[in-house]
Amino acid sequence: MKKFNIRKVLDGLTAVSSSSSSSAALQPGNRENDVIQETLQSEHFQLCKTVRHGFPYQPSAMAFDPVQKILAIGTQNGALRLFGRAGVECYCQHESGSAVIQLQFLVNEGALVTALADDSLHLWNLRQKIPAILHSLKFSRERITFCHLPFQSKWLYIGTERGNIHIVNVESFSLSGYVIMWNKAIELSSKTHPGPVVHISDNPMDEGKLLIGFECGFVVLWDLKSKKADYRYSYDEAIHSVAWHHEGKLFVCSHSDGTLTTWNVRSPAKPAQIITPHGKQPKDGKKPEPCKPILKVEYKTARAGEPFMILSGGLSYDTVGRRACLTVMHGKSTAVLEMDYPIVDFLALCETPYPNDYQEPYAVVVLLEKDLVVIDLAQPGYPSFENPYPLTIHESPVTCCEYFADCPAELIPALYSVGSRQKRQGYSKKKWPISGGNWGQGAQSYPEIIITGHADGSVKFWDASALMLQVLYKLKTAKVFEKARNKEEKPSTDIVDEDPFAIQSLAWCPESRLLCVAGVSAHVIVYRFSKQEITTEEVQLLEVRMQCELNEVDSPDVGGDQASAVTTPGASSSPQSSVPQTHPSTSSNNSSDGLRDNVPCLRVRNTPLKQSPGYQVELVIQLVWVSGEPPQQITSLAVNSAYGLVAFGNGNGLAVVDYLQKTLLLNMGTAELYGSSDPHQRQPRSPRKARQPSGGLCDGNDGSAGSEDRCKSPTSAKMSRKFSMTADQKDDARDNSFSRSRSSSVASIDKESREVISSLHFCDCLSRKCEVTAVASLWLGTSVGTMLAISLSVPSTPELRLQQSVGISFCGSVVRLKGGIMRMALMDSTGSLQPPAYECWYDLNAPEEEKERTRRRRPASPPSTQENQDSHYAVVCSEKQAKVVAMPSQNCVFEHNITENSFVLRADVVVMPAGICIACFCANGHIMTLSLPSLRPLLDVNYLPLTDMRIARTFCFSNLGQALYLTSPTEIQRLTYSQETCDNLQEMLGELFTPVETPEAPNRGFFKGLFGGGAQSLDREDLFGELAAGKASRSLAQHIPGPGSMEGMKGAASGVVGELARARIALDERGQKLGELEERTAAMMASADSFSKHAHDVMLKYKDKKWYQL
Repeated sequence: MKKFNIRKVLDGLTAVSSSSSSSAALQPGNRENDVIQETLQSEHFQLCKTVRHGFPYQPSAMAFDPVQKILAIGTQNGALRLFGRAGVECYCQHESGSAVIQLQFLVNEGALVTALADDSLHLWNLRQKIPAILHSLKFSRERITFCHLPFQSKWLYIGTERGNIHIVNVESFSLSGYVIMWNKAIELSSKTHPGPVVHISDNPMDEGKLLIGFECGFVVLWDLKSKKADYRYSYDEAIHSVAWHHEGKLFVCSHSDGTLTTWNVRSPAKPAQIITPHGKQPKDGKKPEPCKPILKVEYKTARAGEPFMILSGGLSYDTVGRRACLTVMHGKSTAVLEMDYPIVDFLALCETPYPNDYQEPYAVVVLLEKDLVVIDLAQPGYPSFENPYPLTIHESPVTCCEYFADCPAELIPALYSVGSRQKRQGYSKKKWPISGGNWGQGAQSYPEIIITGHADGSVKFWDASALMLQVLYKLKTAKVFEKARNKEEKPSTDIVDEDPFAIQSLAWCPESRLLCVAGVSAHVIVYRFSKQEITTEEVQLLEVRMQCELNEVDSPDVGGDQASAVTTPGASSSPQSSVPQTHPSTSSNNSSDGLRDNVPCLRVRNTPLKQSPGYQVELVIQLVWVSGEPPQQITSLAVNSAYGLVAFGNGNGLAVVDYLQKTLLLNMGTAELYGSSDPHQRQPRSPRKARQPSGGLCDGNDGSAGSEDRCKSPTSAKMSRKFSMTADQKDDARDNSFSRSRSSSVASIDKESREVISSLHFCDCLSRKCEVTAVASLWLGTSVGTMLAISLSVPSTPELRLQQSVGISFCGSVVRLKGGIMRMALMDSTGSLQPPAYECWYDLNAPEEEKERTRRRRPASPPSTQENQDSHYAVVCSEKQAKVVAMPSQNCVFEHNITENSFVLRADVVVMPAGICIACFCANGHIMTLSLPSLRPLLDVNYLPLTDMRIARTFCFSNLGQALYLTSPTEIQRLTYSQETCDNLQEMLGELFTPVETPEAPNRGFFKGLFGGGAQSLDREDLFGELAAGKASRSLAQHIPGPGSMEGMKGAASGVVGELARARIALDERGQKLGELEERTAAMMASADSFSKHAHDVMLKYKDKKWYQL
């Protein structure tokens, strides 16, 4: 073994940070390392969140601005999501994390009030791209239960658990001295406390009358001016909600027994009508059977036609197991719309924001626990609108993610064209009604694609360009397998308890559009992209028997930075000695001792498979049971279109498959990949106790000795190498539960006694020290920190490639690192990332002349080298370290200890606009970047401590400074570590608030204006102001100034145009419009005076004349 000699170090570079240290050494023959100029500096990096996509997790409240057309959703963890037109989304978070119980828009004012479960109120400024809190008010003696903000009013009514109502000025966020006490509201009409306030609203026709609903079933119409109750209404069932008729003469209450009571305002003695929408009406005239509570009711009128009454809940108790329903009652017709999930809230969208006019409802927004549905009320059958938001991320739980930035330009249109055929029909033909806001004007124009793998075996492709997210195409991998006809035949893998089709990892080549997925049932599926529809008569299947004799990993201590490279010069490059025969799918189910053997976990369908345009199955690879033991889950996966190979590894070893010839090239235990002193020795393994002796790693088709010889590994058990975990790795295993997850997908692997293949990488490089010309290679990293290389001999032409087999020879280990290897990459002598070779995409089902025209290989070979001269570098990152190794000399030229007390969960070598670097996410929450090749720390931010395995499983970096992870089961959080993107973020984000003129108030009509009637206005300032009502008790609530003012000004100044300038323009326009309104009002008054004068003159003229004299 050649030892690293520290005396030969010519130059030492060190970089020390708070959490890590690095060291570098340049070997005498590698002076060209000095030529690589590193352009990336720490000022190129900054970490910040960009956007959050997906459905709000655990929603709890909803509100809609009917003028701005903006929807707000609050959640149980204090998050606030705002939605406008497609592509306009915003995420905010309350610091306390308390649940949002109610939302109230200041309609067309660019502001929103949120009420939280911790009894705090917050005023959000929506006139800036990143909303911020302007004011907060924290109640200390009373619990908030309901809020109401009348249209075009600055006074917010707050109902409390004690039954009292307080009033807040939303401009100053100060309490008024005007308080409606519960005992004065009910006086002697009730002997008991009425319970919390569950509803507050003002009479649509008289702002001075306030309707207060108490939980016990008591309703009070309060006169704000006289400070007393006008009417009191009582019902013996608890109230859940109240809704007014727009004329202010009737209101409807929903109750806990499934009834709706309609009350005439001036007849408080009894309800004008009592109905049970879903109750069975007894024939003898008795009271209907009670139903489930009606949680909410809305009463909306239409100028032409019957009014709408919309309600949630109220189903009969005998409908056990029935899904949640929304009931729409229109005239004599009643429609019951079933929902997929329980209803959280719903809102009717109306043409006017004025409550005293005909509402003209046109849609209903229904917020479900896991979905958002908008129903068209104007079309028969009430169809739903097609949702433009990316809210279906969680349609099936996400199990893995991959992020690709700067993809080929033609890729997104190609995926969209095949995905558009998958869209469901029957949606409303109208435009999406939530249409507020404007898109950002960012300069980020490169294509971005996100791929998500799901628990049901589906794979979704998303267009993530320009901070938006739109689903492009959905692939269902479960179609390849047979469906269970009944519960008894349900697939059971014995590897996972449920979701046998779940996607565990993905490998995708954007240039060739080749996709490879690995599932939890130890299966790998290779897909090709085609625009043609085909029918596959029989799915191509390859079954692989991966078997590993478990030896305790115990080896002599590794004395240097590098393990000895034991090459196998005699390893044949011809495929015959390393290509086992595949065993048929009809292999025996049981071994001689009755154990399950040679059967896969899932059954591939044996009937013709119709494959639509898009991704089509090329090959299915399944690992089979071995002597009663289920196959190990796949921990690493790689595919290369230029070589026509797919490689995968697990706790048993490595397999390499030729998907063009549908053959298995290599199937070998991890320990045997190191080679031995006698590579040609073919001795059988030592059999396990109480198990059938195995003749090799795969099951041959015939029983001939030649077939058995081909199936056996090139090393015997007696001569197999053993490596132990170092002391650091043993300590890691005791750190926490995450340390057992050593693969890139953070799968749970017991590595106390197994060396697992944790990473794979195809490249064209010089893997042997003696080589001068780059050859196709496969690099593999293991869970104990060893990087090994395999040389591949790929036939040169497409014709020979289909006739001849790929040769394989073993190059031994290249370098050793602390911790399991996470990522490997190749860098050329100029410091540029050397991507793997690929074959440009061509349609396999297209005509021959078209295939030949588009089919060509794009090599990625680095230049050849002279003897004793290094021409490129291997970049290797493990859970603890990163190293840069000169090739082909295999000298470690740079080394960096990333972390001592934690471990890396995800590492990627990424391309930035100014260079390349390593990006790492550690279990302690740190996000780091390291320069290449010197491995200088450029960024180290304590971003997010690992609190959930979901984050570890889905976190991924991409080129150009982008990253993402699944922040909740339903949401994707995107972030950037690029300074350039952070600087341009304000311009790239969409605008929520846009200047829109408020619709004119409804015309009162001539006779209502002449004789009185119509809506009565109220000067609330005279009632609630400090002069009239006095000051509120200081101990009731505490005012907390928000940081939104300064942050808003900073955010405004950072844009090209500037939000501040826009706000000034909007104020000027508003002032101008108010001036015009004042002028119009004066003109109308003058016109009315003139009309009155003329009417008086006409009356005097004809006063004394008889009718026949006219």
